[in-house]
Amino acid sequence: MKKMKSGSTEGKGGDSPSRLIDARIKELSDWRGETLARVRALIKQADPDVVEEVKWKKPSNSMRGVPVWEHAGIICTGETYKNVVKMTFAKGAALEDPCGLFNSSLEGNTRRAIDIHEGDKIDEKALQVLIRAAVALNTSVRATARPVRSQKRPKSA
Repeated sequence: MKKMKSGSTEGKGGDSPSRLIDARIKELSDWRGETLARVRALIKQADPDVVEEVKWKKPSNSMRGVPVWEHAGIICTGETYKNVVKMTFAKGAALEDPCGLFNSSLEGNTRRAIDIHEGDKIDEKALQVLIRAAVALNTSVRATARPVRSQKRPKSA
């Protein structure tokens, strides 16, 4: 795969993840496409080094896959459903959310999500703070990875 300037990798047939996300936004052609495009722009503004991917292509999503934004690991995904655009933060449970943006998937120990419905106003500043916090968490986890344990030595008699 060829590395693209935006950080995306070019897939089979020359369709980069960014182009696939562009096509998905255009295909939606309604409030969901507009919302996904706005969320995407906010993510890129919050983290210019973000890498876009499209993962989990399967029959249940018409083989379109799910837009994923990464920086030293997954930051969040952007799924679209009939009545909601869902941003799922891979490590959302570990993030502080002082503005209360998380409103879905609250029962799990790892992920948290933000469901955006038609007509909802996005708190753009709070969302960008959350995105930067997710990046900071991803990069701190990598920087502080556990050291390799030394093997136990047999006790001397």
